[in-house]
Amino acid sequence: MSKHQTRLLSLFSGIGIALLLYFLNPFQVSESAARVLAVAGLMITWWVTEAMPMPVVALLPLVLFPLFGINTIKSTAASYGNEVIFLFMGGFMLGLAIEKWNLHRRIALNIVARTGTSGDRIILGFILATGLLSMWLSNTATTMMMFPIALSVIHVMKENQDGRGNYAHFNLCLMLAIAYSSNFGGIATIIGTPPNVQFVGYFEKKYNISIDFMEWMMLCTPLALLLMLALYVVSTKVLFPNRIRSSVAAAQHIHSEIKLLGKPGPAEKRVLVIFICTALLWIFRQPINNIQPYFKLDDNMIAIIGALALFICPAGQPPRGEKSQHKYENVLEWEDTGKMAWGILLLFGGGIALADSLEKAGLIQQLGSWLGQYAGGGLLLVLAVVVISIFISEVMSNVAQVIVFSPVVCSLADTIGMNPLLLGIPMTLAASCASMLPMGTPPNAIVFASGQIKLKQMLKAGLIMNLVAIVLITLFCWFLLPLLMKAT
Repeated sequence: MSKHQTRLLSLFSGIGIALLLYFLNPFQVSESAARVLAVAGLMITWWVTEAMPMPVVALLPLVLFPLFGINTIKSTAASYGNEVIFLFMGGFMLGLAIEKWNLHRRIALNIVARTGTSGDRIILGFILATGLLSMWLSNTATTMMMFPIALSVIHVMKENQDGRGNYAHFNLCLMLAIAYSSNFGGIATIIGTPPNVQFVGYFEKKYNISIDFMEWMMLCTPLALLLMLALYVVSTKVLFPNRIRSSVAAAQHIHSEIKLLGKPGPAEKRVLVIFICTALLWIFRQPINNIQPYFKLDDNMIAIIGALALFICPAGQPPRGEKSQHKYENVLEWEDTGKMAWGILLLFGGGIALADSLEKAGLIQQLGSWLGQYAGGGLLLVLAVVVISIFISEVMSNVAQVIVFSPVVCSLADTIGMNPLLLGIPMTLAASCASMLPMGTPPNAIVFASGQIKLKQMLKAGLIMNLVAIVLITLFCWFLLPLLMKAT
């Protein structure tokens, strides 16, 4: 079947499922709820089958909700301007500036240079560098940035190998390290990966309770670090040991790359200062609000403050040879935002609009009540949610998954009297940890395309990392989340 035929089949499948849900009404819901359910079936089918780009599907509520009397265009459009979307927008702009002025490359190369140049230490360096960057940049952007650096290191190691050690295992581990640590690093902060932002946006809208940036980091950053440590041990010590000793050639290559970057320029230093100040405001927001009565900061405001600072701050004197009219260029120009993932912001808006309508129609509460009849509670329920989420994410977009499941798990928690964060956060974190299949996350697909990884190797390593993630996410959320984050 050709790609065009597959796309047509996906389009008609979505329409068929929507019509069946409306006319057959298998769940015996009200007329208004059936209309919402039909639109939800259409959107979810098109998201899962990728019949159209996900951001395009996310625009459907703006047409179908007013058309079928589900909601007004004014109320629907308000979801696309939800405050949490601006948190991610600010994070995107910080990431653009870091990438524009090569700060990301300098950070990554210096971490690798300091961890050493034996096979295992190079892999550890890439895990740390990639995970650290993915906390603040999108996991896809981080992988795309680290991928060519890793390929150049693989090339140098190949050219200078002395016959000792398993270089195929080294190449494989390096590719897996980039993909998996991008995924794991992204869960450490709210802005690290789109599913986090999607869940936070839904939770804050539903319960009118904000999730503090620092509280999220206190729970998820240690979890991310443990996952990255487990990745290092599993890949280099258990599954694919390389036994490559320190390489002078690799060390020279890393140091030559750092030397080519030269000294940090004014713009690079200013981006670093703005980034650090923004991160510190996120971390110390609550104490700042408590010690003075004049203003109240929130995480969304801080992200936009950081973004505005980038557009205000001049880049400084340009390097020699550049035209003088660029000397007063700002650190970030509006033209730079052409590279920004605007579609992700639309996707958030569409997800919030859909979840809001499902909630108002009473469908989420009904589903939660139905599941509550068969679900117990406690640790086993959290474990079940994590297992289901991580394996569904292997074949479904993690953003779409969180859009669909956030209302379900929160309603289930409400029905059985649990803190909804105890189910919602594990579900969200697990959605970003799919490691078995190339289509599980964009980083997985990027490194699989390198040709250094066979599918059975990714399945083997991914299954073990999935099991490790299931155990760590479940235990962290069950024992630490109630101590670190607010309950409803």
